[in-house]
Amino acid sequence: MNEAIALALQYVADGWSQPDAAERTGVPLFELRAAIESYVPQVPQSRPSRPASMKFPADLRESPLKRDDGAVLLDELRAVLLKYVVLPNAETADAVVLWIAATHVQPAWEHAPRLVAVSPEKRCGKSRLMDIVEATVHRPIVTVNISPAALVRSITEKDPPTLCVDEADTIFGPKAADNHEDLRGLVNSGHQRGRPYLRYDITTRTVEELPTFAMAMLAGIGDLPDTIMDRAIVVRMRRRAPGEVVAPYRTRRDRPALHDIRDRWREWVRVPDRADELLDAEPTMPVEDRAADTWEPLVAIADAAGGSWPDRARSAALHLVALEDAADVEVSLGARLLADIRDTFADWTVSFLASTDLLSALRKIEDAPWRELDMTAHALAGRLRPYGIRPGRNATGTARGYRLDDFLEAFARYGVKDRQSVKTAGQATDDPKGSDGLNRQTQTTVSTVTRGSDPLTVSDGR
Repeated sequence: MNEAIALALQYVADGWSQPDAAERTGVPLFELRAAIESYVPQVPQSRPSRPASMKFPADLRESPLKRDDGAVLLDELRAVLLKYVVLPNAETADAVVLWIAATHVQPAWEHAPRLVAVSPEKRCGKSRLMDIVEATVHRPIVTVNISPAALVRSITEKDPPTLCVDEADTIFGPKAADNHEDLRGLVNSGHQRGRPYLRYDITTRTVEELPTFAMAMLAGIGDLPDTIMDRAIVVRMRRRAPGEVVAPYRTRRDRPALHDIRDRWREWVRVPDRADELLDAEPTMPVEDRAADTWEPLVAIADAAGGSWPDRARSAALHLVALEDAADVEVSLGARLLADIRDTFADWTVSFLASTDLLSALRKIEDAPWRELDMTAHALAGRLRPYGIRPGRNATGTARGYRLDDFLEAFARYGVKDRQSVKTAGQATDDPKGSDGLNRQTQTTVSTVTRGSDPLTVSDGR
C-alpha cells in the first residue's frame, strides 16, 4: 500500500467522505474504494482488560528490600510457623506459607483459594494454626460465627480482607449445615471474582451488588461440605505424637514477631513492579481444572519469590491434590460402591451378578457401610443410575442383575481402583452354584479389558 492510499484511508477513518479523501490525496476514487474493501486493520494483540476490582490501591511504594529477599522471607515465615504448629508434612507447610503470602496481593487473583484446616478430634492444633494465620495474613476478620449480611458487609471490592472462621463445624457440620445454606453459597461464590451477592434495597427500589470475593480460612472438626473442600487447600491436622514438640504461643509476647514478618513481606510484595508482575502472572500449573484455579495464586507467589519455592509450590500442589483425590474416593459413597462392586466381580470371577447375590456380597464387606444402610435392590439401582448403569437379565433370562461390562466405563471415568488384587476371571454360565450355595464361575476362556494403565481381567461369557 502506497503512502497516498494510506493517507486517504486515514482521512476516511477520521470521518471524511470517500470522494473528499480521494480528491485531497490525489488517489483515484475507484482505487480508494478497492483499498477500503480489502483493508484489514492491524489490531495489536493485548491482554483482555481486567475487572475494575483487579487494581491495587494507589499507596503502593518502592521498597529497599531486594528481589532475592522474597524467598528469604517465605523461609522465615515457614520456620516460625513450624515453631508453633506441627503439620502433617513438608508440602502442607509450604502450602500454608504460600497461602498466607498470597492474601497480601488479592487484587492480583482471579480466584480466592480457601484454606481449610480439619481434624478428626479436638486438640489437634487447628486453633493454634489459626492464631499464626491471623497474625500474618492481610487484614484478618476473625469470627466463630457470622451471618450472611455481616459477611458481605465486611468484604470490600478493592483490596479485600482475609476471613478467618474458627469452629466452622458448628456452621457447616452435619447438624447445622441445613440452617446455613445461604452462608455456604456466599463462601463458595467468593472463591471466584465477579460473583456478587444481590440485595434488593426496598427504600431505593434498586438492586445492590455486594462483593463476595475474599480469601478465607476455615477450621473445624470433620470435613466441611464438599463444595467448600473442593475450592480449598486442605490441611488435615492431627494430634502431636509424643516426640513432636512445639513452642508455647502467647499472644502478647509472640505476636509482635509475627507482625514484623507480615509487615516485611507486605513491604516486599506490594511494590508497583511486583504488583504488575502478579497481575499478569500466568504460571505453568501442575494440576488442572478447579485445582489449578485454587493453586494458581500460590504458584504465582512462589515464582515471584524465586529460590526453591517455585519447585516446592508445584510439588505441594501435586501432593495435596492427590491426597484429596484419594480422600474423595474414600468419602464418596458412589465411588466406594463402584470399588466394592468391582472387587466383588473380581472375587467371584463372573461376568454377571444377580442383584440378590451382589447385595449379599456387599453386606458381607466388613468395613463397608452397606449393611448399616440396609440397601435394597431398588436402592442399589438408584445409586448406580447416575453412572449410567441399569440392571438387566442374564443370558437365560432367569435372573435380574448386573453385567460387568456395564461397569467398565464408570470404573475408567471415576478412577476406581481395586482395594485388593483383581483375580483372573473365567467364563461359565451366568449362574452356576458353588459348594457354599453362592453363585460362582468355573474357569475357562479368559479375555482382558484394559482401562488406561489398570488392566481388568474379566470373563468372556455372554
